[in-house]
Amino acid sequence: MGKLTVHALRAVLAVVFVGAVLVQVFMVWTVVSGSDPEDGRLPLTAFRVLTIIGLVAVEVALVCVWRLVTMVRRGTVFSHTAFRYVDGVIGSIVAMALVWFAVTAINAPGQRDDPGVTLIMGGIGLGVLGVALIVLVLRMLLVQAVDRDGEATQLRAELDEVI
Repeated sequence: MGKLTVHALRAVLAVVFVGAVLVQVFMVWTVVSGSDPEDGRLPLTAFRVLTIIGLVAVEVALVCVWRLVTMVRRGTVFSHTAFRYVDGVIGSIVAMALVWFAVTAINAPGQRDDPGVTLIMGGIGLGVLGVALIVLVLRMLLVQAVDRDGEATQLRAELDEVI
């Protein structure tokens, strides 16, 4: 991975992280202060709490991707340490899907006249879970790559002994 690509990706990750933290701080302040411009109805507070939880999941995923990019740049991504960060990304994506399903459930009673909105929102949640499955498949490929890298290292060591 080239330096320009790494710097561009890190810039995007940093901007998204800062934006998520700012929105999260505003949401926490709104929930804690009780100064709700929408008269403090339960669904709005629930939506704000779910937003805070969802943003934590986004932040965890961003940190994990940052660490993986660092490992790729250093050439150490084919190690068992990378699994922790890939698992963090998978867990974050699943958490985001669960938050989305909760938002869908809270929003559903208000959509009685148009239940298609609830179905579309549920479909989006399934799509997010599909992304988690794709990352899980990529994790399995990483497992195979780490195993092959270990075998190659062992074969090189044996060849060095022979020579």
